[in-house]
Amino acid sequence: MKKILRTLAATCAVIPLAQCALFPGGNAAMAVEPAQEVAAPAVAEGVDADPALWVVKDDDTTIYLFGTVHVLKPGLSWFDEAVKDAFDKSDELMLEIVLPEDQAAMAQTMIPLAMAQDGKTLSSRLAPDDRAAYQAAMTKVGVPPAQFDQFEPWFAAVTLSTLPLMKLGFDPEQGAEKQLTGRAKAEGKPIEGLETIEQQLGFFDTLPEFSQVAFLNAVVKDIDKIGPTLDTLVDQWSKGDPDGLAQTMNENMEATPDLAKRLLFDRNAAWAEQLQARMAEPGTVFVAVGAGHLAGEHSVQDYLKERGLTVTRVDY
Repeated sequence: MKKILRTLAATCAVIPLAQCALFPGGNAAMAVEPAQEVAAPAVAEGVDADPALWVVKDDDTTIYLFGTVHVLKPGLSWFDEAVKDAFDKSDELMLEIVLPEDQAAMAQTMIPLAMAQDGKTLSSRLAPDDRAAYQAAMTKVGVPPAQFDQFEPWFAAVTLSTLPLMKLGFDPEQGAEKQLTGRAKAEGKPIEGLETIEQQLGFFDTLPEFSQVAFLNAVVKDIDKIGPTLDTLVDQWSKGDPDGLAQTMNENMEATPDLAKRLLFDRNAAWAEQLQARMAEPGTVFVAVGAGHLAGEHSVQDYLKERGLTVTRVDY
C-alpha cells in the first residue's frame, strides 16, 4: 500500500500545483496575468535528454504520445530532435489537464475539496507515533503542522511530497507540461485536457480515510527518499527507458490491484477510448501525459492496441 500510494502521487499533473495553490508566494512564476503576452520558453541548454515518444496514425490522423515528468530541474535539453519535430507538426496539444494560469482560481477549486468535512482534525486521525513523525516532517520542510489540521490527509501528503522537491531544485515551471503549454500558447495551438482538475483531485479525495492516512504515513516515512527517487525517474525518462521507469514507478502495483486499477489503469483505459475517438477526426495531435501512464503493463499503448490501433515507438 505504501509504495503504490507514494508512487501514484506522481501520476497526476495537478499534484505539483498543490504547493503553489496553498503557498502562492513559494513560486510566483505560477501566476500569469490574463493580459500578459505568453512567450515560448527558451530551449534548455545543458544535459541532452531523449525521452520516449510513440505515434499512432491512420490515413488522415496522427497522434503522438509523449511521457512527461511534472517537475524538473533546469538544464535538461529535451525539447529538441524528435519531440520538437512532432510538436511542430501537431495542430493541437492534449494534456492530462489544462493547466490553470490563475493561482487563486486553482486554490478555489482545490481547497474546498481538501478541507475535512467531518470536523475531525488531521492530527486526531493519526496514531501517536505517526502524528509525531508527521509533525517533525512538516517542521523539517518549514510548515507549521497546525496549518494543515483542517485538511484531509491526502492533501497534506501530496503537499509534503512536493515541498522537498522545491528545495532540491525541482520546479513545476520546468516541468514538461508547463513548457509545452507555454509553447502551444505562443504558437496559437489549441490545448485540451483528457481530464479536469476536479477529476484528478477527486482520485485522491475519494480515497477512504485509512488509505489517505497510509498515504500520508508513507510520504512521511520516505520523505528523505523522494528527491533521490525522482532523480532516478528523471534519469530513466531522459534516457528513453520506459521499462526501467515502469519498474521504478509502478513497483508493487500487483500488491494492491484494486487501487492500481482505480488510479492508474482505469484512467489509461479511459484515455485510450478518448484517443480512439479522436482518430476519427483528421489532424495531428501531440498528447503529453505522465510518463508512468506510458510505461509497463496496462499502459495507454496497451489499451490502444486492444482497440486495434498500432502504436509505434519513434526513433531518434
